[in-house]
Amino acid sequence: MEAPYQKSWFKKGQASQNQERSSRFSKHDQASKLNQLLENHSADLDANHKGFVSIVGAGPHDPDLLTVKAVKAIISAEVLLYDRLVNKDILELASPQADWIYVGKRCGQPSIGQEEICNLLVSLALQGKRVVRLKGGDPFVFGRGGEEALALVKHSIAYEVIPGITAAIGCSANSLIPLTHRGVARSVTFVTGQVVTGAFEAWSQLMQSGQTLVFYMGLEKSADIQIGLVGAGLNQDFPVAVITHGCSPQQQVHVTQLNQLNELSITLKGISPALIVMGEVVKLREQLIETVQSVTEYEGI
Repeated sequence: MEAPYQKSWFKKGQASQNQERSSRFSKHDQASKLNQLLENHSADLDANHKGFVSIVGAGPHDPDLLTVKAVKAIISAEVLLYDRLVNKDILELASPQADWIYVGKRCGQPSIGQEEICNLLVSLALQGKRVVRLKGGDPFVFGRGGEEALALVKHSIAYEVIPGITAAIGCSANSLIPLTHRGVARSVTFVTGQVVTGAFEAWSQLMQSGQTLVFYMGLEKSADIQIGLVGAGLNQDFPVAVITHGCSPQQQVHVTQLNQLNELSITLKGISPALIVMGEVVKLREQLIETVQSVTEYEGI
């Protein structure tokens, strides 16, 4: 489902995912830029002139969801290290003189390692650069921001963490699925779908006791999740929603039930990012969406 309100203060770009990358974007080739910047890291580094690193959460795609503090950091950056899910329009906020370095990862595809990313952050900071490490969502929620912060601390490099709206919160709200709701769900748990072995009984108990469960990166493990949760006693018709391309114009919300999750995931194979929401709160969407549609139609949006 496309978000009903698409007006934006963010006028620059508004590029769709299908558009070709701008000339500015394409010239910042990952390999050549990495090599160039590391070559500039001369042997006589001034230990007293260290740079500064901002580990910034870019939120779930939509530039309008950036915090003011994040915008300020991006504008002042000399170098941006950014992940796969960062909207290109957000990168365009940076100074024309800023360097962009792509350090994104995707399961099953060749990508830069986490240790190399940490080393690059340290190297750039020791050159006296003002660096922004830009991550989709929030850097400390399945974003490995803590690992990067520890690498900076190890080398006594000053840094800050700027929170972002994590995908579970942003995408669920944009899909009109409240993660908690009085009388329906008292709490919510975020889990990674990458490692699911041995957790099904605990997850089943959580949801049967009135909690919502949100799986990050869980679509590829949907067969295991479905079989494991049903085997742990969760009802086969337990409500499930799969949100793809959350908070973007391409957002889709697929409402289903637990025993149909794997079948749905097969039809969505290869689509990323995707978020799985499980809980009785999913049923509220059908009621909430009616009001939103009537209001937006009335206002002519």
